[in-house]
Amino acid sequence: MSGTGSGAPGGPGISVVVCVYTEERWEDILAAVASVRAQSRPALETLLVVDHNRALLDRLEREYKEAEDVRVLANAGPRGLSAGRNTGIAAAHGEVIAFLDDDAVAERDWLRHFAAAYADPRVMAVGGRTVPIWASGRRPVWFPEEFDWVVGCTYRGLPPGRVRVRNVLGGNASFRRIAFDAAGGFATGIGRDGDKRPLGCEETELCIRLTRAVPGAVLLIDDRAVIHHRVPSGRERFGYFRTRAYAEGLSKALVARSVGAGKGLESERRYATRVLPAGVARGLRDAVLARPGGAGRAGAIVAGVLTAAGGYVVGSVRARRGGTAFSVAPIEGESG
Repeated sequence: MSGTGSGAPGGPGISVVVCVYTEERWEDILAAVASVRAQSRPALETLLVVDHNRALLDRLEREYKEAEDVRVLANAGPRGLSAGRNTGIAAAHGEVIAFLDDDAVAERDWLRHFAAAYADPRVMAVGGRTVPIWASGRRPVWFPEEFDWVVGCTYRGLPPGRVRVRNVLGGNASFRRIAFDAAGGFATGIGRDGDKRPLGCEETELCIRLTRAVPGAVLLIDDRAVIHHRVPSGRERFGYFRTRAYAEGLSKALVARSVGAGKGLESERRYATRVLPAGVARGLRDAVLARPGGAGRAGAIVAGVLTAAGGYVVGSVRARRGGTAFSVAPIEGESG
């Protein structure tokens, strides 16, 4: 890794990594970078990591040719989000590395809240709150808030405030760079790969691996560190909801196979036994009171649970047979 960056007085230097893969999100990418450059606590740098798309790489290099605070890089690993993030980590100069989705914008104090949490030297990772921006202008009436993770956003059931968590959510997260020295980078073969099946959980796997590698490590979510994440119309449909829930089950099976079901499903047990039943009850109550979408939300929660469970069973069988695997490599930094 390259040397540690000195940031704003009183806190760590923060590099922001934005992984990008398609020109279809051109305006979103520009908006994401603009939101980083407008932070009340300036970033040390913004790294745009392009996932095997030469045309997008060339276009971004032209766009930011004169920008001293923005660097454009090609993904140095296999296609996919995890390898893109690892490329950004290896190139970053900051003591802390933050990740922002390419279709999201950060509120002005996003990095300020991250930086404040790192005053405690035990803190190895800090996540924030991700709010959906629905393409239709409003949440679909059937879409339960308990399943907002389906569209990459903070879901109902997470505790409010600044609290300790098992894992942060990758589209709005930060890590000390020494965390990657201790635990390695994001696992490849488990996360997203462009527009293919929307797998996930690479953040969960990394965070569990990190707490094992660094006993006493503290991982936090601060819901004041807010980003707004665009949800395209295709992800407002029930078909995508089911596909994403199934993919989550597949991913959770991989994680549980790697780190053990005890730790791998620790947070999910509380979610499944407390948060979701309460959501079903709330939806049914709304239906009785003739509120829009109540029955649909209750039904979507049940369908989401069953679909994710089916993915978990299939993923567990595949993992036992050795048909699905992922790998973790150390972060190879820049020289100099």
